[in-house]
Amino acid sequence: MGQTTARRAGVLAVLSAVIVTACSSGASPTPAPAATATAAPSTAAPTATAAPVTLTYLVPNDVPANVTRAQAMVDAYTALHPNVSIQIETRPGGGDGDNLVKTRLATGEMNDIFWYNSGSLLQPLNPAQTLVDISGESFISNINPSFLKTVSQGTAIFGVPSEPAMGGGILYNKKVFAQLGLQVPKTWAEFEANNDKIKAAGIAPVGATFGDTWTSQLFVLADYYNVQLAAPDFAQKYTSNQAHYADTPAAEAGFKHLAEGFTKGWWQKDYGAAKLDDGLNLLAEGKIAQYPMLTFALGTIAQNHPDAINDIGFFGQPGTDAAKAGMTIWMPNATYIAKTSKHVDEAKKFLAFIASVAGTEVETKAIAPSGPYVINGSKLPDDALPAVKDIQAYLDNNAATPALEFWSPLKGPSLEQITVAVGSGMNTADEGAKLYDQDVTKQAKQLALPGW
Repeated sequence: MGQTTARRAGVLAVLSAVIVTACSSGASPTPAPAATATAAPSTAAPTATAAPVTLTYLVPNDVPANVTRAQAMVDAYTALHPNVSIQIETRPGGGDGDNLVKTRLATGEMNDIFWYNSGSLLQPLNPAQTLVDISGESFISNINPSFLKTVSQGTAIFGVPSEPAMGGGILYNKKVFAQLGLQVPKTWAEFEANNDKIKAAGIAPVGATFGDTWTSQLFVLADYYNVQLAAPDFAQKYTSNQAHYADTPAAEAGFKHLAEGFTKGWWQKDYGAAKLDDGLNLLAEGKIAQYPMLTFALGTIAQNHPDAINDIGFFGQPGTDAAKAGMTIWMPNATYIAKTSKHVDEAKKFLAFIASVAGTEVETKAIAPSGPYVINGSKLPDDALPAVKDIQAYLDNNAATPALEFWSPLKGPSLEQITVAVGSGMNTADEGAKLYDQDVTKQAKQLALPGW
């Protein structure tokens, strides 16, 4: 994208502005505490007396890019600090990975450091009791406050970003759009009209990959930008049991979109068995025109379809007002330190490297960024993917807001099964919204939230 460091800092400031704007509408994320000096990773050779240290790093392997990024960061850090050895262990993603992380933390057997979700999924880990508080470290000032609130509890901060931020919305094939004379839709009505033309041309308008159940959630989760426009205090009321999906029309709209996709035949024929990789392949090949997805998937398309990656664009999930079209953004997953680690000081030094411009430069060399970094002073490369530039345009226009899971600790664990049922015609949109409200109620009681 060719941005200067100053411009990059300005882009990150936009993310902060998004948070501030949303806060003024009713949400109340934890403010990041002030930090002092910016910590830069040490490039000095270790002293002759530096004792050898071995850290273990648990990383999810559901997305190959995660392991690629982690390995690149480990290789770069240990090259600067030869006395340090960092052993990467991989784990599955999804529910199996969540259970493994929770079990290891509960039994005191967690790795020294581990890669895990930020936002609502962090809270069930009981971070104040299981993770090291890094709020007093000087490298915290390197990190944009928009991210810090997603890894905080009270005044404590627990993690640093393991990857760039991601856009959540619709990936689309530019060649298909050009062939059919379509423009990027700014309203749901325009999206519907485009889909009619795409289907008439014999192409599946929207890819669905319910074989990987989590991918079915995007029409609901990526619609949060539009929910916040219509109901600015939804996150606050939702968290305190004063508003719900079934009684808030803007929130229920995502379930209605899923039901509409099934009813109107937007999905490709094998949507029930298809998986993420199938959806990405079909999109790259122009066999589906659009795919609701997080932009981390761009790295996989770039790897498997290098000749097609520049034909893939991105737009935020359309709402009702073309003048206010925007997108929902996902903050990065994070790297945390377990309290049971015997090498906390050395682990903090590694986290300082991750949370530095030098760290983001290592990431960029290892894999094409799938979104903007949340490290102050970092910048995207001149040859950033076109879809990443599309995300940047929303940020530059201050037309983005973090997903609901970054405003509220509530995200029901059964959402992906519920959205599969709605998107497959087994439940109506209204039934799906009510089932999800019941799912969230169970979680809120487990977290002992006020008002539940």
